[in-house]
Amino acid sequence: MAVNLPLELPEMLPVAGVRIATAAAGIKYLDRTDLVAFELAAGTQCAAVFTRNAFCAAPVTVAREHLSVTTPRLLLINSGNANAGTGEQGYRDALASCAVLADVAGCDVNEVLPFSTGVIGELLPMDKLSVTIPLLSSRFDENHWHDAAHGIMTTDTLPKGLSRQVMIGDECITITGIAKGSGMICPDMATMLAYVATDANITPALLQRCLRYAADRSFNCISVDGDTSTNDACVLMATSQAMMAAINDEQSSAYQQLRDAITEVFVVLAQAVIRDGEGATKFITINVEGGESEADCRQVADTVAHSPLVKTAFFASDPNWGRILAAVGRAGIDLLDVGRVAIYLDDVCIVRNGARAAEYTEAAGDVVMKQDEIVVRIVLGDSPHSAQLWSCDFSYDYVRINAEYRS
Repeated sequence: MAVNLPLELPEMLPVAGVRIATAAAGIKYLDRTDLVAFELAAGTQCAAVFTRNAFCAAPVTVAREHLSVTTPRLLLINSGNANAGTGEQGYRDALASCAVLADVAGCDVNEVLPFSTGVIGELLPMDKLSVTIPLLSSRFDENHWHDAAHGIMTTDTLPKGLSRQVMIGDECITITGIAKGSGMICPDMATMLAYVATDANITPALLQRCLRYAADRSFNCISVDGDTSTNDACVLMATSQAMMAAINDEQSSAYQQLRDAITEVFVVLAQAVIRDGEGATKFITINVEGGESEADCRQVADTVAHSPLVKTAFFASDPNWGRILAAVGRAGIDLLDVGRVAIYLDDVCIVRNGARAAEYTEAAGDVVMKQDEIVVRIVLGDSPHSAQLWSCDFSYDYVRINAEYRS
């Protein structure tokens, strides 16, 4: 069950220069959309970040190679099969998929970026893909964002998408994006699949910086279970279709406006991934402040977010604050003065000066823990450094979903 995630996508605004096509190839399920292609207008710039998992999937390897030699014209995504852990055959299949789409689109194979999501260790059903991929060429439309959001889902219970518009000078700039992710979510690049497009005109170098800035404040700040996928990828596309001068100065107000608007879209999509975490019943914000460095704050936030004992306590609505305290203590940061640590559940202080707060009552803790959205605030000291993560609880359904994943 998703935590306060709308059942329906909001209005998904088309982005000039981007058209989308979808199809059902029957990769894992019959009659379910599992192929998505993005067609990008000439002049579109693409920035991407990928998984840091050493066992990266074949499509990740191919996408990286293609991005290094040319500007992409097409993105091809399949769900239901990760094409990971598939060796040389998986690499050849990823290339072959690109070649089929490139052939019908009339472009070079290097201009197609492949992406896959689903079960690891199984070869792509190339017989099905070879027949279905050509069907995409006649289905491209700028209004297919809703279909694409559904087509990239795996264990997601709801599609995830958002559009925003921002005035930069006299020009209205559109930003629209979709994401998928529910499990295997941990801060380490992008932690899922995400595709965000804008009609802004921005230089390639600044687009990559913008992507990194936005990802570091969104998709790199979420954790469901502490696992990272072999297939994680996040792509930011800028079509340059808006009638504006190219943004080429990182210090300009135009760049900062665009960067902040894109980051807003990323944050909403990232939070949607957590709200739809496998089996999640609670959305948890973890704020850590006062550490000797931002890295220390982040390390504490990571440790609390990944702790199975903390996460199961949240599922049980049990204000077992000792689990949070123990996670802080084992985070491994230097110069931690436990006598200065304070911990809050929302506005309820449960720990002060490293021990149970004198005014704390179990009744007050129970009230907060029964909420479906909770803020954990951890104060380590009085420095200005801080970090924020978004996480969720562990429920019975998380075990069931992952135990039955291949069935």
